[in-house]
Amino acid sequence: MFSCREMTEADNEAVAALIRDNLEQFGLDIPGTVYFDEGLDHLSDFYGKEKRRYFVMEDESGKVIGGIGFAGFEPMKDTAELQKLYLADSAKGSGLGYRLIEFIEDKMREAGFRQSYLETHDNLQAAIHIYEKSGYEEIARPEEVGHSTMNRFFLKKLVAG
Repeated sequence: MFSCREMTEADNEAVAALIRDNLEQFGLDIPGTVYFDEGLDHLSDFYGKEKRRYFVMEDESGKVIGGIGFAGFEPMKDTAELQKLYLADSAKGSGLGYRLIEFIEDKMREAGFRQSYLETHDNLQAAIHIYEKSGYEEIARPEEVGHSTMNRFFLKKLVAG
C-alpha cells in the first residue's frame, strides 16, 4: 500500500536525495539539470502554493519512495509543467510512475490547467516510455526551456476527469 501526500519541509532532504540518486544513475548529474538547481535542497519553499504543488509517495513504513509535482508554465496558456517525477529503485517497474502521473494530472485539473507540459532527456528512456503510454505527445523544443540539458519535450491535453 502506498500513499501520496503534499510535500512538507521535513521531506526536503529525502526528495533531494531521491532526485540526485536518479540523475546520477543516468549520467545527468551535470549542469543544466535539476541536479544543480539552487533550490533542490529546499523544494518545499518553492511548492505548496495554488499553482505550484509537489507530492511525495510513501511506502507502508512512511519512507519517501517517489515524488511528482507541477507548476504553471507561463509560456503556454492554461498549461502546467509536470515536474520532478522520480521513484526510488525499489518502486520502479511496479506501475507507480503511471499512478503518480494520473494523480498529478488530477491535481493539475483541480488547479484549472488544461494542458500538461514536460521536459526530459534521451537518457531517461523508461520515463519517456511512461509519458508516451500516458498520452503525452512529443513537441518541438519551446524557447523557454528551464533546464538547458533537457532535449525531449512533451504535451498532453487534460480532458475533464
